[in-house]
Amino acid sequence: MNPELDKLHPYPFEKLSVLKKRVTANPALEHIALSIGEPKHQAPEFVMKELQQQLSGVSAYPLTKGIPELRQAITNWLTQRFNLPGDSLNPEQHVIPVNGTREALFAFAQAVINRETNPLIVMPNPFYQIYEGAAYLSGAEPFYINTSAENNYLPDFDSVSDETWARCQLLYICSPGNPTGAVINKTTLQKLIKLAEQHDFIIASDECYSEIYFDENNPPVGLLEAAADMGNTNHSRCVVFHSLSKRSNLPGLRSGFVAGDKDVLAKFLKYRTYHGCAMPLHHQKASIKAWQDEKHVQENRALYQKKFNDVLGILEPVLDVKKPDASFYLWAKTPTSDEDFTQKLFAEQNITVLPGSYLSREANGINPGSRHVRMALVASYEECIEAANRIKKFITS
Repeated sequence: MNPELDKLHPYPFEKLSVLKKRVTANPALEHIALSIGEPKHQAPEFVMKELQQQLSGVSAYPLTKGIPELRQAITNWLTQRFNLPGDSLNPEQHVIPVNGTREALFAFAQAVINRETNPLIVMPNPFYQIYEGAAYLSGAEPFYINTSAENNYLPDFDSVSDETWARCQLLYICSPGNPTGAVINKTTLQKLIKLAEQHDFIIASDECYSEIYFDENNPPVGLLEAAADMGNTNHSRCVVFHSLSKRSNLPGLRSGFVAGDKDVLAKFLKYRTYHGCAMPLHHQKASIKAWQDEKHVQENRALYQKKFNDVLGILEPVLDVKKPDASFYLWAKTPTSDEDFTQKLFAEQNITVLPGSYLSREANGINPGSRHVRMALVASYEECIEAANRIKKFITS
């Protein structure tokens, strides 16, 4: 067996399941799950209709590269959303459809890491667990950059030494962040691009929450946008990951894309051809419809806006929590340990949240996720309000 498998930590939800089994939930209350970032808003009907109409696609093998129509739809969306020069993206060279960002983020490290040179993969801490698993199984060592309230829950990139950057082969960033919802600004992204050029590493920007934000006039900036604005219209060393899961409430469609540096993507496509991960044709056809429409995305944002405003109106007087820059998570400080808070909340109010320490590792003497919990406001409006009132009751009692 691959010895690197022994380095993998239990997944956060495995730990959570063990924690919950030690107590019994209040049987008088219906369970409300705020632990998993699985969108529960209604999927767009026009996408579902297209999916059904294209089911004949199951009779043919799909191409790993995806159909030209999908790559063009993605290119059009990227160009418009991130204000890119009209000729900076070629759908034949700069875009690859993928089966969701989780699969692609993991596979990317396996394709780009040279395990013979003592590599590092640098990532935020807390982090999406796929980054760490991808690092270990690619033969690299993960390096964690703590995020904290003192730094607005953004990674302190200035704290990383030149020696560390010199060993870095891949930098994972997540903006808007999971679990914090913090957005990395354009100036910082451009600083990272310069570091990548100086130290010869690739930036993998996980932007799957980029379409859930609260100011229609100020959407989160993207890595390709930052690169283009500094004259890097070839998107050298820059690769972004996007998905329809959060944007369009289609987590089960497993549809996303990777875009950016054409030389990097050419190698990644070669890897994926052997990996055997082509998106089904009927999923590709349905995805075209989703990427071509913004109305349902705006309606989705409006619903999240309402939930955040009303939930925070209930929780802010009793809990150290504030509205994130973007995403659908609340990253709340807990008055006791995060495990104790999570377990007792489940026992007394039958609500599941996720301990922050399960999403992070100890680095520089601290676990930056400790005494935090992640709450995903993905359930219905009514359930989110009910959950907020129960949490308030739990804290005040």
